[in-house]
Formats: sequence, C-alpha cells, structure tokens
Amino acid sequence: MTKDDLRKDLRIARRDHVTALPASMRTLVFMRPPAPLGALVPEGATIGLYHANPYEAPTAAYARHFFEQGHELALPRFAGRGEAMRFARFIDPFDDSYLEKGPYGQPQPLADAPLVQPQVLFVPLVGFTSQGVRLGQGGGHYDRWLADHPDTVAIGLAWDCQLVDALPVEPHDIPLTAIITPTRIYGPFV
Repeated sequence: MTKDDLRKDLRIARRDHVTALPASMRTLVFMRPPAPLGALVPEGATIGLYHANPYEAPTAAYARHFFEQGHELALPRFAGRGEAMRFARFIDPFDDSYLEKGPYGQPQPLADAPLVQPQVLFVPLVGFTSQGVRLGQGGGHYDRWLADHPDTVAIGLAWDCQLVDALPVEPHDIPLTAIITPTRIYGPFV
C-alpha cells in the first residue's frame, strides 16, 4: 500500500473516530499535557504547535497550558504556497485576532509576527507506529524543518485510531521523539 493510500484510509478512520466522540469529550481529551511529558520540555523552551483541523488531535488547550507556564509559543508560517515552513511567534492562544489565513488555509501568525525557533515541536500526523514513525500530510514541511533543526524535540499528537503496525519509511522521513494519544505515551525514542 502506498503512502497516499494509507493517508486516505487513515484520514477516513480518524474522521469517523472523531465524529463519533461527543464534542465535550473531544475538548477534554487533550486538555493538559501528561505529567511525564515534562521531562521532554526544558524550562523556558519555545513551544511550536499546529493549528488543528477539525479531525486532528487538538492543540488549543496545550497552547494555553504552555502559555500560562511562561513558554513562548510558535505556529507554522508560510509566506506562500511552495515556500519553506518557518515558525512565527504565537502571541496569545486566547485570542485568534493575531492570526490570518495562510496559503494552505490554516490560521497562521500575522506577517509582522517575529520568527522564532521552537526547541519543542508538537507535530500533526495522519498515522504513526509505536516506534515513532510518522505519516504526515504529504507535503514534507515538517520533515524538512526537522532535518534542518535536528536537536528539536518532536512530539506527535494523535488519536489512538491512527496507530498502525508499520509504515513505509523513506530517507527523508524524520522519526518523532514521542507520541501522545488519549490513552498512552509512546517513547521517548531517543
């Protein structure tokens, strides 16, 4: 099965899983990072997150948690389609007025937001293995960014239904440091 076939099947499974959850449960599941995650998050680290689509593991509560703990936050920013992913300061996770629609349709920091480099990065995914292999959206943005920033702690957030036994791995695929689901922490793998 190709990566594109896997993405299609896993997106359907993820959508069906999330749609079956009561709305109140979706917001409670990823409300606070699990305590063992603290060992992977250095004090004062800049935390990179993603703005989740309706079926991805949500990051809003994590953003508020790390903001309240005094961490600087960052979100991906694209100057245009096909441009490299960079991270810009996410000023206030309680106020989306500091965001604009990016070239891929996702909210991103305004153009004048300063660029920053996360030391810890929460990464979206379509599928994963229990060994830290990640299947992303297919654009390669996170793999390229992580290849250029190898010391970054990369943590995947996922629903349990996104776990698969194996995924095809190519030389450019970057494994994650850990993966968090509603029921388990996989890793750390380093």
